[in-house]
Amino acid sequence: MTDASGGIDPVTLEVLRNQLESVAEEMGQTLIRGAYSPNIKERRDCSTALFDADGRMVAQAEHIPVHLGAIPAAVAAVHEHDPQPGDVFVLNDPFTGGTHLPDVTMVSPIAPDRDEAGSEGENGDGDREIVGYAVSRAHHADVGGMTPGSMPAGAEEIYQEGLRLPPTRLVAGGEPQTEVRSLVLANVRNPDERRADLRAQQAANERAEKRLADLFDDHGRETVLAGFDAVIDYSRERLADEIAALPDGTYEATDVLEGDGVTDEDVEIRATVTIEDESIDVDFSGTAAQVAGNLNAPLSVATSAVYFVVRCLTDPEIPPNHGCYEPVSVSAPEGSLLNPTAPAAVVGGNVETSQRVTDVVFTALAEAAPDRVPAQGQGTMNNLTIGARDGSFAYYETIGGGFGARAERDGMDGVQVGMTNTLNTPVESLETEYPLRVERYALREGSGGRGRHRGGEGLERSVTVETPATVSLLTERRRHAPKGVAGGEDGATGENLIDGEAVPAKTTVDVDAGTTVTVRTPGGGGHGDPDDRGDGEADD
Repeated sequence: MTDASGGIDPVTLEVLRNQLESVAEEMGQTLIRGAYSPNIKERRDCSTALFDADGRMVAQAEHIPVHLGAIPAAVAAVHEHDPQPGDVFVLNDPFTGGTHLPDVTMVSPIAPDRDEAGSEGENGDGDREIVGYAVSRAHHADVGGMTPGSMPAGAEEIYQEGLRLPPTRLVAGGEPQTEVRSLVLANVRNPDERRADLRAQQAANERAEKRLADLFDDHGRETVLAGFDAVIDYSRERLADEIAALPDGTYEATDVLEGDGVTDEDVEIRATVTIEDESIDVDFSGTAAQVAGNLNAPLSVATSAVYFVVRCLTDPEIPPNHGCYEPVSVSAPEGSLLNPTAPAAVVGGNVETSQRVTDVVFTALAEAAPDRVPAQGQGTMNNLTIGARDGSFAYYETIGGGFGARAERDGMDGVQVGMTNTLNTPVESLETEYPLRVERYALREGSGGRGRHRGGEGLERSVTVETPATVSLLTERRRHAPKGVAGGEDGATGENLIDGEAVPAKTTVDVDAGTTVTVRTPGGGGHGDPDDRGDGEADD
């Protein structure tokens, strides 16, 4: 209930917070269960969130960090196109609210019917009022472009990476725009699978509107809308308190990417982090200019990585919403690696550059919060894409590796690290859905860095292709190992092999049937002097 001032009492606030988060979670379950492609239904490479009418995130499902921190840019882009009740927008343009082209975002205005009391709209005509937005983002296994799977290692402009969609009405006023859908599906491989995944996203968004209407019935429209403001204010205040507890100061760090897919030259990322009172500012001035290859990352992706680090170093129990973003500011020079201009290629920036941004910001903040910052994890998503040029299949996987050791415990083995939070594709599903055979899937023993607490172990995954196909690899930490801290040793570097021969970290190649592709992922760095590790020390 609300008090006379419009505020919400703590019990009602907690109930509403949990129910709003449940709306986002139910959206996610609807999407996962309704999707056709293994990348969504098995790996769960998707995210869902609920926004208010001003485009502020109110609640999110616990899905993919690189998706969720960047989704607000998609809602802002849709806002500029005069959304109306009954509309559904689709977009993937990295320069207009997207991240990279395979991540397709669907934004639906939420406008439940007015309550039973018959309240009229603002114009007194009973029109439905937009009270929020339902948003789903999913990595589609193919969106066109120069290679199956739309993750080409050698792309030098975004036109080579696939179909590019600015905010576009897929449904207008409740009427499906069949011509738009036909245009989208005509420019992708395996259109039947894409059609099913788009339908699953639309169903997820529709579920949000139904559940929000249920909350209006339970609590009253005004209480729920006041709850939007209250949960955002609550998160902002808690995060501000956490930041205030960190020592004020300016902290700097640099790190590199191992080439951009066109050249092998290292590409520098530089971060200057300033903590002052209850705010954190991250400035990426000094970072390399945008590159010819596809490691460029839109500013929304870099911002998402910063949000992730701040969340990790503060209280993870703070409800994730717009309030967590307000005390954090991020900037990068226009035309730089982290704020590129069109038509820069970006498909690797979302998956690989975001990981390095995470590493460099963690490193910068290690002086301010040394006990909270782990040794470096694998620092890569180990992107493996295998597909047929006739569009008959497209397999995409990000492969886990070592998590860095922490001050009080060992790192975790064979997990997704940093900006990704997907599952693996189960072997049974992979071999059923695709003309692929898994030869080996195991931990890389000894790949974690030694230390008082050791780094997590990487993985080895070997897959044999049973039909001619195109293989694309976008990976990192093949030259520069994940670093240990406080005397801990570095983790092992990763390695990519095709039929036993080493290939570059970023490569696209056509292969014959019977070819075996092996990805050995990096281990995490160790923490503390290895000599301080006692006999029989238990791994975590």
